Amino acid sequence: MSVNDSGGSEPDVSGTDLGEARRLDDALPDIDWTVPPDGAERGFVDAPSGRLATLTMGDPALPRVLLVPGVTGSKEDFALMLPLLARAGYRVESYDMAGQYESSSAGPENLDPPQRHYTHELFVADLLFLIERGSTPVHVLGYSFAGTVAQLAYAARPELFASLTLLSAPPQPGQGFRGVKRLGPITDLTTGRVGAALMIWGVRRNFTHVPPGRLTFVRDRFRLTRRSSVADIISLMKRAPDLRPVLGAAAMPKLVAVGEHDLWPLKLHAALAESIGASIAVYRTGHSPCETAPHQLVRDLLALYKKA
Repeated sequence: MSVNDSGGSEPDVSGTDLGEARRLDDALPDIDWTVPPDGAERGFVDAPSGRLATLTMGDPALPRVLLVPGVTGSKEDFALMLPLLARAGYRVESYDMAGQYESSSAGPENLDPPQRHYTHELFVADLLFLIERGSTPVHVLGYSFAGTVAQLAYAARPELFASLTLLSAPPQPGQGFRGVKRLGPITDLTTGRVGAALMIWGVRRNFTHVPPGRLTFVRDRFRLTRRSSVADIISLMKRAPDLRPVLGAAAMPKLVAVGEHDLWPLKLHAALAESIGASIAVYRTGHSPCETAPHQLVRDLLALYKKA
């Protein structure tokens, strides 16, 4: 396991000095997150769970990178990363997971046969569908809960993956919230619905102190995101499968990327990285390095992709 406090820049992020990458990230403006980057394309695809909203950038003939957001998140969480990866020579794709933001119409009722709840299998089927829509293998990044989904997708179809990055992903199997700072000991007492309500309340109250433009966007997208999808995901995160043996045996390049002020203690992320044979990159930020340290994160991703 290697530990680095990585960085990145534009247009060729892989060769950027760490200090310059941090400077670029420190100077990020407060943007309108509803406006996609120049050259990015919005779209929709009909996946197993229903219609999913997408955001793509770069030549489809180039090697592919798929960025998967987590619970209450959306494709826009990677808006600052898309141009950096595209300029480095990649086709970059992201989408809103079923039930989230502009994919709110996608859900278990659309499956054959219809189901009542969002499940790991639903999210994995959608992810594999997105991967198989283009050339493979693909570099996959799973952010937060999507890190678990990406691990499950790899276990099902390892030949589709060129590399795997777990960004701020739950580092423990089973009851994944038990190690969360301060609140971990009481998470056994909450249901998925209560946990979802607390999460949404905390985001709306802006306890993480995001800039005004970002906060407006995050609050607005709750108007579309299905509460049932958030509740089901919270329940799923309390019974996460243990994929460490499978990932540990994988020869593909792997990265655990995390902010030093993440929800889970850094020691748990480091233990996960060591157990699966991944490198680890730590940033001077919180749970969302894709928003707050995109130059540094992309620099690390490009170094990882070169190993593949």
